[in-house]
Amino acid sequence: MSSWFLTSTVASGQSLGTLRVTVLDPSGAVIVGAHVTVADVTSDTGGRGEAAFGPLDPGRYTVRVESAGFETATVRDVRVRGGDNRREVKLAIAKLAETVQVGRDARAGASDPRGDAFATVLGQAEIDELPDDPDEMEQVLRDMAGPGAVMRVNGFRGGKLPKKDQIQQIRFRRNMFAADTHELGFVFIDITTRPGLDGWRGSTNVGFRDSTLNARNVFAPVKGDERNERYGVTLTGPLRKEHTSISLSVEGVDAFDTKTIVAALPSGFFADSVRKPNDALNTSLRVEHMLTHTQMLRSEFQRSHTTADNLGVGDFDLAERAYSQTRDENVFRASLSGSMRKSLFNDLRVQWRTDDFAFAPSSTTPAVLVLNAFDSGGAQVAGSRGFDLFELNDDLDIAAGRHAVRAGLQLEAGRYRTSELRNASGTFTFASLDAYALGEPTTFTRNLGDPRVAIAQSELGLYVQDDIRVRKELTISAGLRQEVQSHIGGLQLAPRGGVTWSPFRSGKTTVRAGAGIFFDWLDAQAYEQAMQLDGTHQQIETIVQPGYPDPTRGGRSIVLPPGRIQFASALDQPELRQAVVGIEQSIAAYVRVNTMLIHRTGSHLLRGVNINAPVNGVRPVAADGTVTEIRSIAGSRFDALSVNLNVAVPQKRVFVAANYTLAGSLDETDSPFGLPADNVNLAAERGPALGDARHRFMSMAHVPLGAGFKMATSIRAQSALPYNITTGRDENGDTVSNDRPSGIGRNSGRGRKQIDFGARVSWTAGFGVRATPPQGPQVRIVRGDNADPLANMSGLDGQNTRFAVELYAQAYNLLNRMNAINFSGVITSPFFGQPTSAAPPRRVEIGTRLTF
Repeated sequence: MSSWFLTSTVASGQSLGTLRVTVLDPSGAVIVGAHVTVADVTSDTGGRGEAAFGPLDPGRYTVRVESAGFETATVRDVRVRGGDNRREVKLAIAKLAETVQVGRDARAGASDPRGDAFATVLGQAEIDELPDDPDEMEQVLRDMAGPGAVMRVNGFRGGKLPKKDQIQQIRFRRNMFAADTHELGFVFIDITTRPGLDGWRGSTNVGFRDSTLNARNVFAPVKGDERNERYGVTLTGPLRKEHTSISLSVEGVDAFDTKTIVAALPSGFFADSVRKPNDALNTSLRVEHMLTHTQMLRSEFQRSHTTADNLGVGDFDLAERAYSQTRDENVFRASLSGSMRKSLFNDLRVQWRTDDFAFAPSSTTPAVLVLNAFDSGGAQVAGSRGFDLFELNDDLDIAAGRHAVRAGLQLEAGRYRTSELRNASGTFTFASLDAYALGEPTTFTRNLGDPRVAIAQSELGLYVQDDIRVRKELTISAGLRQEVQSHIGGLQLAPRGGVTWSPFRSGKTTVRAGAGIFFDWLDAQAYEQAMQLDGTHQQIETIVQPGYPDPTRGGRSIVLPPGRIQFASALDQPELRQAVVGIEQSIAAYVRVNTMLIHRTGSHLLRGVNINAPVNGVRPVAADGTVTEIRSIAGSRFDALSVNLNVAVPQKRVFVAANYTLAGSLDETDSPFGLPADNVNLAAERGPALGDARHRFMSMAHVPLGAGFKMATSIRAQSALPYNITTGRDENGDTVSNDRPSGIGRNSGRGRKQIDFGARVSWTAGFGVRATPPQGPQVRIVRGDNADPLANMSGLDGQNTRFAVELYAQAYNLLNRMNAINFSGVITSPFFGQPTSAAPPRRVEIGTRLTF
């Protein structure tokens, strides 16, 4: 049935090697019973989908794999070196060219819209050099992907990232016009976990960081006291050999960092650092079971408990503004994937997620905000909020001749509840220190009433897409997505399409173009917040030119009728239209470069408008105060040029990924609740988006240094971000102090560029003898669209030993550059045009990890 053919001469006099081949289906689940042959020796994959061969002389071999219902794959020039070598082969469903396969025409692989073109894949060597802290690792991955990236773990969104030694592969995918996708993500980050069907393995790790290793924040009068202690353990292995595996992970964090306070008080300038404790305990349990030789069942439970104190403190906010937060998150996931009959493949995923927050303020006294000078008084954040969210996703792949059809659905249904009490004691807003000295606030606002609200919200997406293989070098994709959501819009149709073309016989050049319509769902918590302040549950009390400290005594104390937030009677679902064209070129064997042009426009975006703002000093409805109406009338535009470079040299275990983006982003509001400076001139609100960095650069590199040492570096740089410039006064009488000087547009100020260089150096040593791989099937399970091009990176230090110890040192902002943030845009502020805080200075973490 399947056979391997020896195709190269083998060197003599070298140490022998073993070769382990994992056979996967299009979802990344293992294929049991596939026929694999090497050097005229044939072996069938077992319950774990892996076949092992050896001893083999070092050299190059050709691999051929066959399995009923799947296309045959041939992998040529597989290099076998002394020691353990691994290779993954992913089979497509018969007549369904869904994944890149070695052995088919190079142009056919390059023109696959779900293929490796325009993708970046991190294998085990690169994953090892990511930060050990899952939160830090997530931030690095998001920096690599750029703004708007969508992150998924085994196809699921939300929840905590797994520890990195449980991750098999990380793929950055840019197939953004697939109809099965709701989000308009420029890049999708797909993370695949590793199973434990072949044998027990585990790890323990400890990481430590404190102020003795860190630099002082430039805005802190003295170096703050900081500490971060992180510990964890993982254990993975078979419950029933070759059929059922279990993975357990426990991670704890005991930490506190410092936040700088920079303020201008009536007595003079003030600077301080405040300790912010943060503790967390995260646990996860995952079980994987082979139902049949083509069906894999996965289930997972996650629980996360975190506590944080002294939130709300820092920048202009004094220590008395602190509040604490407790969060409990539970996630249950289950998936069933595998082939059905000859040309059908189904992937069903369900998730249940609960998330609960509780808040407690240090003080409940009225807040005093002197714009961009100092903020004092209570944080006034109390109560709780939470939600229960059910998600169901199902993808069905159908092969029919030249057609690769995917159809499915995405359903989300949740219940959201809150008793969160904000601004119950009221807030005084002063335009300047002079106004504060005179006791003349601009406004006093307070939320009155019962904050308890419970809502239900659901959304449904149905989709179908056909990837049509017109010729072996050309694929045309056409898809349609239908969406509907409660509370907003109606039935929406989102057509999408694309072309993938490999014009040359070598298959080293890929051209891709596509366009589509996307709809944005109304955020449930935004809807919940609007329901709280709808005038029935709670009302907004506003006093113009109040007295101080008693708002009803002194001053003019103009008490307005109660205000509220409401939705427009006819609300459209926000719509985004995007078009992309790109080209990728492979250079030699290890270098890929791609360039993309992106154009996006947004319409019907949500924005707030004060429909009861004074006209010539008179409010249209005298019986109402400020009425913020959420309307779907805003627009946006985004244009970008993105250049990506990937260098992978598996034999030398060298990997480099870099991205540069030149972009411009315009919009008309910062949030659905953001009010314009002038409610009768909404066009004046069009300006740079808050995230409008014209230039962004991100790179990651991993190189071995020899003698067990490895080094990884990362560089993140971006040009200045915009900020808004205001007068600090309410000159038009709409009760909002966001008026801009004449001739100054929204978000017209610019901060400073930011550059962050990070590095990680590690040393790994192995000891003990690992049992010789059996001459039969073994397995690793990988999810994802394609086989990992770096999967043959074997022979890492400690990899083939029973135990391995890693010592590492990791530095963030290694050059200790002062990356200024929080620029003041209030003209009346003593800090106008200046930064009042900075991103963290140099931080150094040391740690160790034992794997067994």
